[in-house]
Amino acid sequence: MVKVEIVDEKEANSPYASPSPSRTNSSESLSSVESDVSADESLFERLTALVDIVPPTTRQNIYSKVSSTASFLKTSGKVVGNIVWVVTTSALLVGLPLAVSLEDEAKVVQQEKEMQEQQAGAQQMMAPSMYGAPAQSKPLVPPGF
Repeated sequence: MVKVEIVDEKEANSPYASPSPSRTNSSESLSSVESDVSADESLFERLTALVDIVPPTTRQNIYSKVSSTASFLKTSGKVVGNIVWVVTTSALLVGLPLAVSLEDEAKVVQQEKEMQEQQAGAQQMMAPSMYGAPAQSKPLVPPGF
């Protein structure tokens, strides 16, 4: 339970007491309070001192929201990590051998195509000599000169 006390500003030991009776002299009373604050107080210490300002129900609501958000992010991170792991290992175990075999197959097809071209070229060179007709050579100089 909180006990409320009315404090008279004219008391001599109060840090808020002002030397003049007027209430417009608040800047002097605040400056005297500011000088009492230690300069080596950290930001963390100041924030922890603010805990009493926030009501317990509000603190509990903030804590539960932050906690549930952190839990959701942690769970989501694990799920995404597992999905990435499955996709990566599947690509390595299935995709890599498949790509290598497709590349080998393409090499074999290319070699067969080259062999057929070589055989066709050899047949073209041997065809004129088999019939006895000499191979005609093209003139090196273009016609008209």
